Amino acid sequence: MRLTHGLQQAALHHPQRTSTIFEQRRKSYGQTAARVARLAAGLAGLGARPGDRVAILALNSDRYYEAYYAILWTGCVAVPCNTRWSQAEHAAALQDCEPHLLIVDHNFVSAARDFPGIPGERILYMDDGEAPQGLAHFEGLIARSPAMDDNGRGGNDLAGIFYTGGTTGISKGVMLSHDGLIVNFMASTLLEPYCDDCVFLHSPPMFHLADGFLLFGLTVASATHVIVPRFEPAAVVGAIRDQGINSLLLVPTMIGMLDQHLRETNEPLDTVRRLTYGASPISEALLRRAFVMFPKARICQLYGQTELSPVATLLTSELHTAADSGPGRLRSAGRAIPGVELRIADAQLRALPCGEVGEILVRGPSVMLGYWRKPALTAETIVDGWLRTGDLVTENDDGTFTFVGRKKEVIRRRGENLSPTEVEAALEQHPDVAEAAVIGVESPLSEEDVKAFLIPADGRQIDLAELDAFVRQRLARFKVPRYYEVVPELPHTPTGRLAKHQLPTERTAGELDIENGAPPA
Repeated sequence: MRLTHGLQQAALHHPQRTSTIFEQRRKSYGQTAARVARLAAGLAGLGARPGDRVAILALNSDRYYEAYYAILWTGCVAVPCNTRWSQAEHAAALQDCEPHLLIVDHNFVSAARDFPGIPGERILYMDDGEAPQGLAHFEGLIARSPAMDDNGRGGNDLAGIFYTGGTTGISKGVMLSHDGLIVNFMASTLLEPYCDDCVFLHSPPMFHLADGFLLFGLTVASATHVIVPRFEPAAVVGAIRDQGINSLLLVPTMIGMLDQHLRETNEPLDTVRRLTYGASPISEALLRRAFVMFPKARICQLYGQTELSPVATLLTSELHTAADSGPGRLRSAGRAIPGVELRIADAQLRALPCGEVGEILVRGPSVMLGYWRKPALTAETIVDGWLRTGDLVTENDDGTFTFVGRKKEVIRRRGENLSPTEVEAALEQHPDVAEAAVIGVESPLSEEDVKAFLIPADGRQIDLAELDAFVRQRLARFKVPRYYEVVPELPHTPTGRLAKHQLPTERTAGELDIENGAPPA
């Protein structure tokens, strides 16, 4: 199987059906496939060869969709870049994967010019208007390039490298195959099919695999892809009402923001027939508000991670109702999708019985090929075919799995993984900070916020506003702490390691909420 085959089949069987809607542009599947074939020829004309990496750094658009497919059409490897990263984070990832080409929109042109190792003639401008001087032009390549045949790479060939954060503070490139992505979508939809006339809204970032695997999968189903540049509650509500959106994916943070936005009108989004959520845990209270916001929708939850292409379990709509069909059912992550084997294991990777808490291990055709250029880490993560997720769960009597916590110290915020170690390192670069400890604390939007405990350097005082500005220059916005608290000491174990479990997770009178500028009342 190959990802490009889905686009080719959609264009063959439904050439007039609308493939993408972005702002004022509408394209049919016939038009999209033709543009992709010509764009692929243009990428090849710029020297891209099968196996080369081609990176994308841009906000969501119909051209992003076309870029994904054109990269694969040439036989190259797509590397979608996290638009929330800092310049330093982008530079590190690009240095790691060494892309032959970099595709950017107008938001990232200035940043792209500063990346080492990528000359201007290998930067492709993917936006309206003329390309900035020295850069190749996306639309120009399509206009002047003849269509090329699909390169034909597929199966277990590398399709994409998706960078994800971790406990080490260094992003890792997750290598995913064509087969892994296709099989994962098909297995997921066996349990919870999409409607035949699916009109899907892409509001999460398209660099994120939670959105990306649906981009590829729903093309196989000849769905219509409605795309907004970024998630904004008003834009999402407008798209749902104006474009007849009947299916969408949201992370819990987005559901919370939509709930706040809609409380002014109390108008239900009753054209939506399928709402999928995932990427982080959700509170029952917020989920029950989602039932009110989307009264006619089948609601289901996906659990997984990038390394799994990305889904491992699914809580289907029939198990997922406002009335709840069993004790704690809404707090579960559902059951394994077809073809996926799960094991709950102890520290020695021995299987644990139902009801006990352990690390969830996953085996199946969607497990990643490995981490890019990190064989040792790959060997630590995939043991005898089982991928160690680092997540702690318990299996229930009915075969569902309930998420308990993370074995690693990863914090989930804005639907992304972030590493406390990385945030601590940025804080400790400031001369006024002697030591920092970063933890996740509860957020009103059913996610985690970041809190930093700080010890001042000898003889110094920490100006928290100045420190916040310092950190924002070094980290992506979603990694920057919301709460800061200066303390005289931090708890440590006898071996000298931070004992973060001893830090208070509740609000304290001594902390500063950087968003509201004041300690709690």
